[in-house]
Amino acid sequence: MRAAPRSRPRTKIRPRHEDSVPAMVVSVDRGRYGCLVDPGGRHERTVTAMRARELGRRAVAVGDDVELVGDTTGDSDTLARIVRIAPRRSEVRRSRDDATADGQDRVADTPASGERVLVSNADRLAVVVAVADPPPRTGFIDRCLVAAYTGGLEPLLVLTKADLADPAPLVAGYADLELPVLVTRRVPDGRELAAGPLDELRAAVQGRMTVMIGHSGVGKSTLVNALVPDARRSTGTVSGVGKGRHTSTSAVALALPGGGWLIDTPGVRSFGLAHVTADDLLETFDDLLPATVDCPPGCDHLGPESTADPTGPVCALDAWVATGHARPGRLASFRRLLLSRSGESTDARD
Repeated sequence: MRAAPRSRPRTKIRPRHEDSVPAMVVSVDRGRYGCLVDPGGRHERTVTAMRARELGRRAVAVGDDVELVGDTTGDSDTLARIVRIAPRRSEVRRSRDDATADGQDRVADTPASGERVLVSNADRLAVVVAVADPPPRTGFIDRCLVAAYTGGLEPLLVLTKADLADPAPLVAGYADLELPVLVTRRVPDGRELAAGPLDELRAAVQGRMTVMIGHSGVGKSTLVNALVPDARRSTGTVSGVGKGRHTSTSAVALALPGGGWLIDTPGVRSFGLAHVTADDLLETFDDLLPATVDCPPGCDHLGPESTADPTGPVCALDAWVATGHARPGRLASFRRLLLSRSGESTDARD
């Protein structure tokens, strides 16, 4: 028996949703989104929402400014719909090939293009790395820096466990990038973090939206719990082989006492950057960018070593540095970051 024909034809005219309510996405969990309405106001509440069909496959990420319709009371067992996503000021993205490596859901949040938006609208990306136990992985740091530079975020390197090893060699490796670095340590014979370095970190994130990212076991959850006492993010121990147990399973935005937001992300094992081109990264190096007008078409900017024909046109960046327009260390750092996109690194610890 045939189904009855539709009583009215489809229309491409979308509803205007003039009664929609603005909100910010603070959590993502298997197709359900925690949206904070009227943050800091008298009627602040968290509303559970789903993505409206009219958004198609457009991803919704923590930090998104959205518009809600439906039941926006925030009462138990109610569900609203996200009908609009505001243009993003910044994004932390990574490639789909590793989108499920750390246990995060891929489902419809990953578009067909193969990229996943982890966080949007943040001001700063804080890369948390332990000086020891587990040992630092500079390849991972480099890829996070690429994500920050090309996503419109200010990078910040946060070193933990400085009571176990000297952080100076690691800090020196990033001197040419002029990267802000904060070093934290525990008090002698204790589990508490030293107050001075923690206060510096608190001042760096106050009043801003900061994403914290790092491998499991580096002490990220410990920092989050110290900065946001109500967070109660679980902390774990590091196994004997130098790898931490995953203690956070989903990104979540946490309100900082006194203003600002801290977005805690799951401990990640990889950070794919297949969507980032050489020119994307070069756009963030203002001292090197002018030289590219003399580069040959399709130049990969990796230097003479990467050129198949040694007699052909070469990358103009080397001559630019040789004539004093930029420091050699800046070019070396740029090329190291460029190699890190595909997991390559001048350091085996990635």
